Amino acid sequence: MLKRIYDWCIDAAHKPYALWIMGVVSFAESSFFPVPPDVMLIPMSLARPQRAWLYATVCTATSVLGGMLGYAIGALLYDSLGHWLIQLYGLGDQVDGFRAKYAEWGAVIILLKGLTPIPYKLVTITSGFAGYNPLLFVLFSVIARGGRFFIVAILLNRYGDWIRVRIEKHLGLVVAIGAAALVLGFVIAIKLI
Repeated sequence: MLKRIYDWCIDAAHKPYALWIMGVVSFAESSFFPVPPDVMLIPMSLARPQRAWLYATVCTATSVLGGMLGYAIGALLYDSLGHWLIQLYGLGDQVDGFRAKYAEWGAVIILLKGLTPIPYKLVTITSGFAGYNPLLFVLFSVIARGGRFFIVAILLNRYGDWIRVRIEKHLGLVVAIGAAALVLGFVIAIKLI
């Protein structure tokens, strides 16, 4: 099954709709979807290394746009449902402290977590909830997400053939490591947020 999905992504790199699908996955991952765009970015960049820069650009732009939706979700849920829940549990005093810390450390959080396997949707929603400056949020998102996707593009553009051989030889292990990194990212993010 993994081989079929991988082969589909490799083949899809040559189809006109692949870029759109990857963009939708990248957008959705930044706000609510659990699967990172790497599942398409990596195989498509391996299939067409000369287009890795385009793929990284699309992932960056759509990830930031999806992050803006995640920010809105965090801001709107707090105003409607979140505030009521916080008062219900008697945590109203802690919200101001959390927001103050996020205002002080938000840039570091956005930049570091945007580069790691920690699910970015948690950063975007938390930024909205904490009321982090939206313009700075977008700026740091562009830097972090662009950095992440362009690092992948550089590596796959330069070492794509070597990486492709190893991925295809050890596909199950690569997917298991990726899944473990994703789960570990969720666990770390939940403990840090």
